[in-house]
Amino acid sequence: MAGPQHPGEGCSCRNTNCLERPLRRLFEGLGSGVAACPWPFVLVPLLLSGGLGSGFLFLPQRQANDIEGQFTPTGGPAKAERDFVQQHFPTNDSERFSVQQMPTEGAYAALIAVAANGSSVLAPAARHDVQKLDKAMRARGYEQVCARSDGVCASPNPLLPMLGNEEAAALEELTFPGSGPFFLGTALGGVRTDASERVLSARALKLVYYLREDGPEAAESRRWLEDFLQDAPSDLTEMSFASIQVTYFTSLSRQLEFEGNTKSVVPLISITYFLTITFSVVSCLRLSCIRNNVWLACFGVISAGLAVLSSFGLLLFCGVPFVITVANAPFLILGVGVDDMFIMIASWEQSLRKKDKPDVNFLLAETYSEAALSVTITTLTDVLAFFIGTWTAFPSVRSFCLYTGTAFVFCYIYTMTFFGAIIVLNHKREQGNRHWLTCMPVEVDKDQAEKSCLYNACCIGNCSGQSSQPESEHPMSMFFTKYYGPFLTNKWIKALVVLLYGVYLGGSIYGCTQIREGINLRNLANDDSYVIPYYDDNDKYFSAYGPRVMVVVTESVDYWNETVRLGIENCTQDLEGISYVDKNFSQSWLRAYTEFAKQQSLNINDKGIFIGNLPELFQYVQTFEWDINKTHDKIEASRFFIQTVNVTSAIDEKNLVHQLREKAEQCSIPLMVYHPAFIYYDQYLVIVQNTIQNVIVAAGAMLVVSLLLIPNPLCCLWVTFAIASVIVGVAGFMTFWNVNLDSISMINLVICIGFSVDFSAHVSYAFVVSRQSTANNRAIDALSLLGYPVLQGAVSTILGVVVLAAAKTYIFRTFFKIMFLVILFGALHGLVFIPVFLTFFGNFGRSSHNTESETEVPRYRDNKDCP
Repeated sequence: MAGPQHPGEGCSCRNTNCLERPLRRLFEGLGSGVAACPWPFVLVPLLLSGGLGSGFLFLPQRQANDIEGQFTPTGGPAKAERDFVQQHFPTNDSERFSVQQMPTEGAYAALIAVAANGSSVLAPAARHDVQKLDKAMRARGYEQVCARSDGVCASPNPLLPMLGNEEAAALEELTFPGSGPFFLGTALGGVRTDASERVLSARALKLVYYLREDGPEAAESRRWLEDFLQDAPSDLTEMSFASIQVTYFTSLSRQLEFEGNTKSVVPLISITYFLTITFSVVSCLRLSCIRNNVWLACFGVISAGLAVLSSFGLLLFCGVPFVITVANAPFLILGVGVDDMFIMIASWEQSLRKKDKPDVNFLLAETYSEAALSVTITTLTDVLAFFIGTWTAFPSVRSFCLYTGTAFVFCYIYTMTFFGAIIVLNHKREQGNRHWLTCMPVEVDKDQAEKSCLYNACCIGNCSGQSSQPESEHPMSMFFTKYYGPFLTNKWIKALVVLLYGVYLGGSIYGCTQIREGINLRNLANDDSYVIPYYDDNDKYFSAYGPRVMVVVTESVDYWNETVRLGIENCTQDLEGISYVDKNFSQSWLRAYTEFAKQQSLNINDKGIFIGNLPELFQYVQTFEWDINKTHDKIEASRFFIQTVNVTSAIDEKNLVHQLREKAEQCSIPLMVYHPAFIYYDQYLVIVQNTIQNVIVAAGAMLVVSLLLIPNPLCCLWVTFAIASVIVGVAGFMTFWNVNLDSISMINLVICIGFSVDFSAHVSYAFVVSRQSTANNRAIDALSLLGYPVLQGAVSTILGVVVLAAAKTYIFRTFFKIMFLVILFGALHGLVFIPVFLTFFGNFGRSSHNTESETEVPRYRDNKDCP
């Protein structure tokens, strides 16, 4: 991490290495200890992982995949509103069921029948098929579990009685969206009307079969829905409708499909480990049967796997919920663990290339003094980013950050102990001149040395025929020194890089202005799930009319006071004035009572008359009785209903709930607006705020860590630049890749911060402490040291998540997309932007001794920051 220090040099505004130097000595001591007695450092992590791994026995009990519980904000207003509605307006779906008055989504099976070949669903053949479909649903025993009102099952669609040939004449007088007492906006879709709103044709019809969910009937209803889902594909195939196409969905579907997502990603984990091991082996492969780091590569991957086993097992022991988002963590941990392995190996090999040959204790101590501090910085920044990410209102994000942050801690511990011990044991094998695979001694005689290069590499030591010849500088490091560095520092190329960064920044900022918020519930299912066609049909044909919202008067007010009634009416009109509300379909018991009183010449300004004549109103409209929470002498709470329209996107949902709540707060009467869908709309209220909060706090923590552990303040300025630039880039370009800002992408934006530090901190520091005389040469010097490890780290991390691109689930694909952007832009900054920008600052911020024309250069080993 630090360049050579002059004996008398201490902390200053240019060299803040007060903490770095004692840590370096501490790691030297750890390296000496591991080298002196490696076997305990191998066995203890294995035994610890085995013990903690038994925590996976608790996995079935710890799984928490409730969509509402995990993907909606804790303490969201709609949850408190639902509790209020349930308390003051209890339901009874066995005797007085009403769809609009439900405080929850309810238990139901929904089917959408779309007319085939562009015809109308109200045509005779389509009507016949719809009737056949309804008959099949009732034959499944629907009437035994249906939600009832006045002893009759709730109708799946108000038009069903009109679909028979004898009643078809009534369809000719049908108007849309209101037809007599019926509201058809959510029952009939793709409607074409004439000037008088008379229905000419309709493309789709929705049937919703509501079941009882109050009391002991809930279990029976669930079994009915589960049987329906199991039999639906075969039943629909068997009925083979010619005139309609049917899609289906149930109140259980979203949750069941979501829970099945984890199973789809399990096979990808094995593919990831295969790709990572292959890449690691190829990266560490040498043309020598002795000095071959294949075993180091394999055990580096195993070390990351042990970290996953230990951390997950520990947290499962501790009772931390295991959410589906946590299934992304092993892919990320594997990539980062391999990065740390490359750091250790590269530092070890550079120590071996020294002219003097001290013992293994000194070699590993020196390796740790260079590599361990760099690994510590990158691990600390990543772990801080994840633990800060637990300060969020979304439980799914908290679980992911806690599991992943803990895994990073174990990954770091095992790298410093287990993998260090493996390096020592591998070195002892090399010192004994033993074959990398068989561990048998390799001897060379004159006849063998004269054989082919391939024979010598496989069976002796290397092409030269010498059994123990140290490796020279890696070809990729030479590439960065001789070719890439000089190319990048050419004045015309630097101008092109500046132009490229301008395009990058401009595109990123534009993308940030187009960010879409919120998670679409359809994205919680697999791509090939049966719910996707249903969502498509529902969005296409039934999106014109949104949720029917309750407007609740939450306190006891004097409804018999004309001023109070006028205040309620004014507030209701304010709510109806919102562009998302159609005032023609509002329903208010108070309006109806006021009109009723005028007709009956009742003086409802008198409390006794007002309370005493309410039963008369209920005789006309029975459901009004369920909208009033009345004691013998006062009304504790009451509610009205307004109909929303044109709520077709996440922006509409956000604006709707915001405008309704704003109007309700401005009302002089204590009002509350509620609909079960608001439980999910609440994410829009906190997602941006939570993301900005976590990003700012995490970025501040990263800067503190950088100032403490990277001994040059100028580097911290470049860390700040890289964090801001990469986050803006990822946030902007994820919009172009159709990724919303939701609880899943929020996880990755927090990850951005840690990886931004990884890619940038030591690149800039290597430039600052380089002893080359010109800015261009210092940039080349930094790239020669850091270019290949940056590339290795980027490729290994991408390999860790690339298989998620093939996942059939939005959650996992989103994780891949954003991680790909994070690594791409991070590596782009580390290998292109920062080296070029640093050349424009010349000697600014460099200590005077650094300008001396010495050839000694600092050595770094960091995740993408060191060779």
